Amino acid sequence: MRRIFSFPNPVNEKAARVVGGVVLATAFAILATDAYGLLIPLAYGFLARVLTGPTLSPLGWIAQNVIAPALGEKKPVPGPPKRFAQGIGALISTAALVLALVVGDNASPTDCSSSSRLRRGSSRSSPSAWAARCSGC
Repeated sequence: MRRIFSFPNPVNEKAARVVGGVVLATAFAILATDAYGLLIPLAYGFLARVLTGPTLSPLGWIAQNVIAPALGEKKPVPGPPKRFAQGIGALISTAALVLALVVGDNASPTDCSSSSRLRRGSSRSSPSAWAARCSGC
């Protein structure tokens, strides 16, 4: 059990960068498409990686065992800063998931009333649509 819940030290920088790239692409996809369901695997991945490293994270495992070896020789870097970064990611992505579940499409970043949103042709309120709808509020 102790072996499962351990974080590697050192970690392969190439694998960490691959994971970071996929996480960034996922975050952009969530913001661009309002696909809040992607927050579930995003939050799970961060939690799994902070607790177990790549052991229980499918993305971490693929990055470490498939993609990083194809990129060349390992580049070892200290593990604790990477674990800290995974912890921050877990905190933020879990908070975003909870907010998406609790607030859903009823959020508004400004004091735009629902009637002004309806006048603009949409009752949806999402991060990617806020600027287009509420820029004149």
